[in-house]
Amino acid sequence: MKAIGYNSSLPIDDPNSLIDFTTTDPKPEGRDILVAVQAISVNPVDYKIRANMQPPGEDYKILGWDASGTVKAIGSEVSNFKVGDKVWYAGDLTRPGCNAQFQLVDERIVGRMPQSLSFAEAAALPLTTITAWEMLFDRLDVPMREKKSVLVIGAAGGVGSIMVQLLANLTKLQIIGTASRPKSIAWLKELGVDHIIDHHLPLSEELSRIGLNSVEYVISLNNTEDHYDEIVKCLAPQGKFGLIDDPALLDVMPLKLKSISLHWELMFTRSMFQTKDMSEQHRLLNEVSRLIDIGKIRTTLTHHLGTINAANLRAAHKMLEQREAHGKVVLEGF
Repeated sequence: MKAIGYNSSLPIDDPNSLIDFTTTDPKPEGRDILVAVQAISVNPVDYKIRANMQPPGEDYKILGWDASGTVKAIGSEVSNFKVGDKVWYAGDLTRPGCNAQFQLVDERIVGRMPQSLSFAEAAALPLTTITAWEMLFDRLDVPMREKKSVLVIGAAGGVGSIMVQLLANLTKLQIIGTASRPKSIAWLKELGVDHIIDHHLPLSEELSRIGLNSVEYVISLNNTEDHYDEIVKCLAPQGKFGLIDDPALLDVMPLKLKSISLHWELMFTRSMFQTKDMSEQHRLLNEVSRLIDIGKIRTTLTHHLGTINAANLRAAHKMLEQREAHGKVVLEGF
């Protein structure tokens, strides 16, 4: 099969940072399904691993944790899918990724692809959907019927773009999103954000500008270190703070005075540790698929960079590294 990978951590401008190569087709066993990959999306995790994780020996590491495709074969213990089913998923960080023609994935972290979306439109969503859903409803335990407020920092990015839709359609929370570029602001207005504030300005002052003294929830999707002091100011006593990025240092002591709780989200936790509730990702992907098909949620695809090959993947990595994207970056077909 065709695949794209790397065997040396190099800057993305180096033509050897991602390479086209061929390898043997994998074979499914147990609860694995073999997916013929049709479209993929690129996420920050891809370039972070490429830049920081050197593969052992001369082996190529295949990246990619966002895909849609068709089931080509199934393992002996598979019960959720059959050959020919259209699926979408984010995969497992400990296994080869979706930057290849075929990929093995545990059926418990795979969902049925929305019928109303193309492969490219569907591929934009799984990783960010799982991240957003787990943060909101598993980590922060956000209520669906209470009228509280949530501030989403980095709301126009991949995770934010689906998170604000889930909030708008499944909860009664007042949604405040941060953005600064005109395209990002327009994008968030389309997605249903109630207020947009500028993350280049002090967040507490921006909240005051729209008539709020504090919020019950803050979700930081990027640059947490830059905003941390303001996050603490913005949170109400007994508020909840969630984050997904990787601050080098996070001093939790400022959270004590207000009894603020801290919540991390990593969507790979369930698959990495084979948790008992691993199949929750199958369930939530199916539920969001239903919401898409009834018109409640839309794809976050905003950049289609062409076919799945090393050159186009390098362009996608560079776009994300330079923070030039809003929504999601997708490639399709081999």
